[in-house]
Amino acid sequence: MSMERMFFKGCFAASVALLFCGIRTAGQEKHLTAREVIGRIQAHVGVPWQAETVDTFKAGNPDEPVTGVALTMMATMDVLERAAASGKNLIITHEPTFYNHLDKLDVLPEKEKDPVLAAKLAFIAEHHLVVWRFHDHWHRRTPDGIEAGMAHALGWEKQQDAENQYLFTVPETTLESLAADLKKKLDIHVLRVIGNPHLKVKKVGLVPGASGFQKETLALERDDVDVLVTGEPREWETVEYVADAVTQGKHKALIILGHIPSEQAGMEECTRWLKSFVSEVPVEFVPAKDPFWRY
Repeated sequence: MSMERMFFKGCFAASVALLFCGIRTAGQEKHLTAREVIGRIQAHVGVPWQAETVDTFKAGNPDEPVTGVALTMMATMDVLERAAASGKNLIITHEPTFYNHLDKLDVLPEKEKDPVLAAKLAFIAEHHLVVWRFHDHWHRRTPDGIEAGMAHALGWEKQQDAENQYLFTVPETTLESLAADLKKKLDIHVLRVIGNPHLKVKKVGLVPGASGFQKETLALERDDVDVLVTGEPREWETVEYVADAVTQGKHKALIILGHIPSEQAGMEECTRWLKSFVSEVPVEFVPAKDPFWRY
């Protein structure tokens, strides 16, 4: 081979190498990191970002390239396994991952030895998962992102009060029929009710999650609330309060959906919202399973 041909062959090979190197570099630049996805959420959420918030990274490397986003009500072990199996490594969860509101690992008596915690942390590390919580600011939106999703799931958008998003006026029905409708629409395994099954109701307060005794009783004290629908009230607080109200003959009732079913549709709504500005990677809703079964 002549020196001239060797020279041109070498130049051609070098050009091809540079071309493929450029393609790889461009491809790498297109990979979103978890931190970048969260930055977009903060830019689009529509409310000022609070310094004091639980909406922070809980596990994993925020600079990990994102292969897909899984949104869920609660990052249970089952959800993490299904997300990883589908190739999604950024988990956006509404509720805590490590069994307490602030996701502090030291709340467990022996965190270094706890087998359940150790297995969950190991799975997250092994599959390069990144877990971020989206709670406070999703609730602070107008309308509240969780409430909007629940109203949509129930088909109650037109029954929603224009001035108070947590109040609904539904066609008059019995407490028993309302409970059955909620159970069916939200696919709930175990639903609990306090009140006369034949009580006529049409004014509903829908307060998902675990809002606490003060908010729950404020809703129940209203004349325009016949029945409070909520997720997880304490049995020695709101449950006892409603039981006493029923015994006193007051026109009140309580439907307990369970925490996950009471907010699940709100994170499905969040998935639809996130897809509107994150398109580079798959974005999927991974529902947390209702853990209870009826005996």
